[in-house]
Parts: sequence; structure tokens; C-alpha cells
Amino acid sequence: MKHQAIYNLYPSVKRINEDNNGVLTILDINNEEVSIDESAVETERASLQTAADNAEQAKIDLKASAKAKLMAGEALTEAEADTIVIKDNKEN
Repeated sequence: MKHQAIYNLYPSVKRINEDNNGVLTILDINNEEVSIDESAVETERASLQTAADNAEQAKIDLKASAKAKLMAGEALTEAEADTIVIKDNKEN
């Protein structure tokens, strides 16, 4: 998530190299190093992580809601149905 945070905050960044010790080298299109604000990157990383966690929890909640409705014989929303329907994307 840290790499994505850097890309989000610094549009000029085209490549991030990370060595075995976790040291980052952040480069622009001309392979020039880009200076970053670590505090801003950490804030953005935390925001991205929160969004990912919330999306995962929403998916879990939706599946639980679908299961409860199925067991109670209630109608599902389309989103709930999508959590349990296996779609075949192959052309026949």
C-alpha cells in the first residue's frame, strides 16, 4: 500500500525501487529521484488501508446478509445475489 500511496500523492513518480532492507528509491520518468513527505505518505497509506478494510468488511457483511435472507426465505437484493451466484464468463 505504501507504493500506491506514493503514486497517488506524486503523479510524477514512474518507478519505485525497494532494496532488501526496505529502502525506497523513488524515480520520475527521467530516472531522477523524487523527494517525498513520509508523513503524507503514511497518512495516504493508512487511508488506502482503511478503504480496503472497509470494502472487505462490506463484502463479508453482504454475504452474511444474503445467507440470513436465504435461510429466512426472504428476497435478496441483486448485490446479495451476486455474492452467491457463480457466473460463467465463458462464451458458449
